[in-house]
Amino acid sequence: MLQMFFAMAFSAVPLTLYVPPIRSLNLFVQSLEQFLRQTSVYSVRVNPRLRLAFSRLFASLFRSPR
Repeated sequence: MLQMFFAMAFSAVPLTLYVPPIRSLNLFVQSLEQFLRQTSVYSVRVNPRLRLAFSRLFASLFRSPR
């Protein structure tokens, strides 16, 4: 059982290299929040236009050609 514990522990050590330090993670989260704030203004204007475009497209596709 001890051998299995050491095998699992030493195999998990390289995985810790992929986890960024907390300082870098906070910077990443901060930049992601700024990006989402900036794009939310644009998406509020675009969403109704896309919805209208898709509704017109689907209406013309599903309209029976009689």
